[in-house]
Formats: sequence, structure tokens, C-alpha cells
Amino acid sequence: MTLPRSFAATTVFAAAALLTACGADSNPPSADPAPRISTAYELPGERVYPEGIALDSRTGTTYVGSYRTGAVYRAEPGAARAEVFLPEGADGRRTTNGLRVDPAGRLWVIDSTKGVAVYDTGTRALIATFTAPGPDPRMVNDLAITPDGTAYLTDSLRAVVYRVTPDQLATGGTAELTTAFDLRGAIAPRAAGEFGLNGIAADPTGKYLLVVDMPTGELYRIATAPNSSPAIHKVTLHGGDLTNGDGLDLTGGLLRVVHNRDNTLSRWTLSEDYTTATRQATVTDPALSIPTTMVFVDGKALVVASQFDKGGPMAPGTPTTPFAVLAVEGI
Repeated sequence: MTLPRSFAATTVFAAAALLTACGADSNPPSADPAPRISTAYELPGERVYPEGIALDSRTGTTYVGSYRTGAVYRAEPGAARAEVFLPEGADGRRTTNGLRVDPAGRLWVIDSTKGVAVYDTGTRALIATFTAPGPDPRMVNDLAITPDGTAYLTDSLRAVVYRVTPDQLATGGTAELTTAFDLRGAIAPRAAGEFGLNGIAADPTGKYLLVVDMPTGELYRIATAPNSSPAIHKVTLHGGDLTNGDGLDLTGGLLRVVHNRDNTLSRWTLSEDYTTATRQATVTDPALSIPTTMVFVDGKALVVASQFDKGGPMAPGTPTTPFAVLAVEGI
């Protein structure tokens, strides 16, 4: 069944309603116009269960990855349906999580069970592969790339952020990821197998990273410069928290957060030094279908509707097909 092209969103701006999605505070978000949700484009396949999305800012092309099969899809601007860019199982990939296109136009594709592979978007050729060091448990999840081409990747089970430098990428071949930041001293201890760090975003200068701790809803600022003090700083949040925060998008000085289990998107303003964040608005709607991440382009959010609660990793069931990337205006 095809998702309707447009339908009214259930928008939550009252402080009482926000208790469920993101926590309460005495500083409620502003009353923006009601968001609109529609289908941006469809994804081919009966068991896609999409998880990550990346934007090539040079062309407007987006790439979406399948958590279930490891396939990667490509959608040109204005396309109603994506095409297969990398087939399922390509290069031994079991799953696809975070995706990102770097300033040189290379596509980074995370396999949570291994690490990250880097592709030429023109030829689809594999350029390099970086694997998480040591034995399990590991869950390489999301990544951000700074303007100089340095990539930073979260590991949701190890509470670390890996780094890949341009020099390492230029070497090609296969290498191990190196740990750049260890957040185990900053976040609360976790039981074995419990998720922690998830979405990550880089500021336009590459000086700071923002990373969310999903179960607590806390946001951390990481200073990328060597010998920064403090390197890791917990951001003060006003108006709520980032509980169940998954993908992060930092565009135009605004942080947009995808709260997966809550079927919620939120928008935050940030202080100049990224030490405080204030919630401006949220939208909550079951039509978001367990959103996992988003990119913001042309005044709207392109949101991955994972349907993880319908036969995916969260719960048994039958998904609505075709799977889709949604366009959300007003967030």
C-alpha cells in the first residue's frame, strides 16, 4: 500500500503534551505552523527497513541504507522512487546504518557489525574500508564529517567516537578505526548490550561535534582540536531533553533531532559555543513510523521512516510497503 502523498500531522506544542515525547520544562516551544508530512520518495523492496540517509550537497542527491539487507539506494532530486545504488550484500555488508557524503563526494557507508566502507559515487568503486578494533560487542552507528574531510563515528555499545583522517583515507585498502574520544567517563555506566551514543553532527567549522546519548536524552559537545579542555562537555538543555534521540542534523545554526521510539522530531537553537540548547518546536505523529534520521534540504526535513516496529529489529509484524522517505515541512 502506498503512503498518502500528504496528510495532516499531529503536532504537539503544548507543554503538557510534550511530557510524553521529550520531557517537561517551564519554557515551552513556540507555536509554529502545523507541520505537513508527505512521501518524498519510495524505496524499492519488500524488506528494506531503512535506517540512514545522506545528502550530496553538490547535487541534491540523497542516499538511503537498508538496515535489514545492507543495500544502499539513491534518489535524484524530484524522483518519486529511489534506485538501487549498491545491492544487498555488496562487499560483504550485512547491514547499513549511518551514511554520509563527504566534501569530495565520496559516500561513507556504515555496517554496524564491522565498521565503515567508502565509495566513489561516480563509479561505485570501493575506495577503503575501516573496521572497529577488537572483539564484540560493537555497534558502529552514525557518523559526521568535518569540512577538512575528517570522519567521526559513534559506537553505541562501546561509548566511544572513532576518527578517520584524510591521510588514512588516502592510503586506501583496509585499516582499523582509531578511537578519538572515549565518553565512558562522561556518561552513566550501561549494562552489557545497552545502547548509548547514537547520532552525531559536526558544526560548520569542524571545531565541535554534537553527540546524543539515547537512553538519557543528554547531548554532549566534543571539541575536536587537540588538547582542548574540556574535550567533552555536557550541553545544558532548556525546554526538554533528547530521550530516544537518534539522527541529528545541524543546519543553519539549528539542531534537529529524530526521536525514534517517540515518533517525534524536535528543533533546537544553540548558543554560539554549543554549550546550551533550547527547544523551539516538536512534531509527533505515528505516521513517522519510528524515524531514525533525517537531512534538512530546501526548507524541509527528509526523514527515514524505518518501520522497525513492524517486523524489523524492534517488534514482529508486517510493514507497509513500499517503504518511504518522508518530507516534513515546518520543523
